[in-house]
Amino acid sequence: MSVVLIGYRGSGKTTIGKRLASRLWQDFHDSDHRITKSAGISIAEIFATRGEPHFRDLEAATVSDLLKLDDVVIALGGGAILRPETQALLKSSPHRRIYLRCEPDVLLQRLSADPDTAASRPALTPAGTDSLEEINTVLTTREPIYRDVMTAELEVTHLTPEEAATYIVRLL
Repeated sequence: MSVVLIGYRGSGKTTIGKRLASRLWQDFHDSDHRITKSAGISIAEIFATRGEPHFRDLEAATVSDLLKLDDVVIALGGGAILRPETQALLKSSPHRRIYLRCEPDVLLQRLSADPDTAASRPALTPAGTDSLEEINTVLTTREPIYRDVMTAELEVTHLTPEEAATYIVRLL
């Protein structure tokens, strides 16, 4: 059984995903990492030089490829769920889709504490990456979609990555 982790940036998809994959003796795949490795530049650079639509094209193709894998743990980029065709692929896949929900103020703390945020993560609104306003604005759009494509939701605001992995194993 494969697991797909979805949620906003900073919710712990990659960190939790690696721990979960280790517990399940499965390979771990991160869609953002796969895109940046293939492109040879950061997501922020892709946004800046080629535009968000180009990034979303790369992302949709990457998600489609990853969903063909079996017995893996996949961490999707926070916006991977934005395209209707990707939503349909996720919902039709046999993979368990876990929405890692986290309170906006904690997301802001996590993003602010990550030294790579500014260099690797593009601003999604004029408010900028390190703002509660941006997080709330983007979550207003994305949270209903996360909930629509998920098979389960895990509140991770106050969980360590290890605790979150334990709860996900129980959800499976």
